[in-house]
Amino acid sequence: QVQLVESGGGLVQPGGSLRLSCAASGSGVQYYAIGWFRQTPGKEREGVSCINSNNGQTYYASSVTGRFTISRDNVKNTVYLQSDSLKPEDTAVYYCGAVHDALSIQAMCVELRIVDTIVWGKGTPVIVSS
Repeated sequence: QVQLVESGGGLVQPGGSLRLSCAASGSGVQYYAIGWFRQTPGKEREGVSCINSNNGQTYYASSVTGRFTISRDNVKNTVYLQSDSLKPEDTAVYYCGAVHDALSIQAMCVELRIVDTIVWGKGTPVIVSS
């Protein structure tokens, strides 16, 4: 099973940028699709972006399209989320999640939905405030 560790969160002013990292370890990491989700207190966790394992195809929520970019370094087994033009409403704890079976990839990556098979990291907080 894969293990995930997020980093790179912090406090940033509106309009600023952060690069979040999700370091993956374990057997078969290269076969996992990895996605980013975020959650604020009292709200459900929502999908932000995902990158597939076999073809590198990327997916984005409409709220971040054009501002966030997901990428994958298969040598370092790390997925990055470059977050630009940050807004106060981007404030949340950001989690990365991983799945490897076809049905879960369809749900988590293509549809940005949460399914029970997702392996989660512990999250990294992002605060966008002046």
